[in-house]
Amino acid sequence: MTTFAEVYGSGPDGVWQAPGRVNLIGEHTDYNDGLVLPIALPQHIQVTAGARTDGVLAVCSSQEPGKAVEMSLESLAPGSVGDWAAYPAGAAWVLREAGYDIGGANLMFDSDLPTGAGLSSSAALLCATAVALLGLRDIEVAPGEVARLAQRAENDYVGAPVGLMDQMASMCCTAGHALFFDIQASTVEQIPFDPAADGLALLVVDVKAPHRLVDGEYAARRKSSEEGARQLGVPSLRAVSVSDLDDALPRLSDDVTRRRVRHVVTEIHRVEEAVAVMRAGRLRDVGPLFTQSHVSMRDDFEITVPRLDVAVEVALAAGALGARMTGGGFGGCIIALVEASAADSTLAAIEQAFADHGFAPPQALPADPSPGASRVS
Repeated sequence: MTTFAEVYGSGPDGVWQAPGRVNLIGEHTDYNDGLVLPIALPQHIQVTAGARTDGVLAVCSSQEPGKAVEMSLESLAPGSVGDWAAYPAGAAWVLREAGYDIGGANLMFDSDLPTGAGLSSSAALLCATAVALLGLRDIEVAPGEVARLAQRAENDYVGAPVGLMDQMASMCCTAGHALFFDIQASTVEQIPFDPAADGLALLVVDVKAPHRLVDGEYAARRKSSEEGARQLGVPSLRAVSVSDLDDALPRLSDDVTRRRVRHVVTEIHRVEEAVAVMRAGRLRDVGPLFTQSHVSMRDDFEITVPRLDVAVEVALAAGALGARMTGGGFGGCIIALVEASAADSTLAAIEQAFADHGFAPPQALPADPSPGASRVS
């Protein structure tokens, strides 16, 4: 493997990393001022970094072998850098726009976080870059603020209309906890979530259907949710409770809008229920909420695909306490809450079902709730 010194001719000044995430529950509620409940994964994007004094940012990646991409910090602007390098460029751009004197740097990236699996590799890349550039200059910025800057970089520099959950998870999660993020109130709370301590395991399975936030599909669902709020005369669907649905749904103009609204409102309620049972130490009771969420995403929000549905159905048939798609939809991963003793047999059942359907083999990932971004050395 090529070393930092071989690429840049000198040793690094430090190593930083930022994790990917899975969302336990709360899918597609972020743009409705909703509630989400992610955990950070043990898989990271790691950046080895060295400061330079010429105002140049140079980036290379073990996953993208080849010559380092160089860019002048002064010339950074949205659209000026493409491909994967747009993400570290965007992080540098947004930090400078916010007034942080980050200076030039050599950055080498490595990752054990699958891309295209809905595990927020793009947010991890932005957050890892930001903490490295700040760390090289000993600039202290609160994790939540770094998350907001990373979101702005992805929105305004990369051009992806993402919410804030992924970046907050990458920056703010702690080991053994889920991050209860109230988007409307902009507050976070660490909720104890340690499946292993209860004899459980959280099985994350990449179904190898590339995670595609299809612009038109994502935009259509967001538009339907916002149109539903408009028709109901509320600023966002967060203002609609589950008990309001019987009155609210008949007031909507079409069945698609009704189903989209029902998913968002019930999903927010499921997050509240999940937090309540976690606080009470009843982790097994989270399982049925996972399954209810998947059914809602499949039938009301229509964002699952056959591989996701098969994986969920097989996991449940194998005895999982609950299972659901996680992420933006149209591919990615499932999560299943299983007895630890049944994790291997559940995965084996999914693998056999995929072989029977002619699908590519799935991949299981460790999913211990892990800490957010940090300096490694």
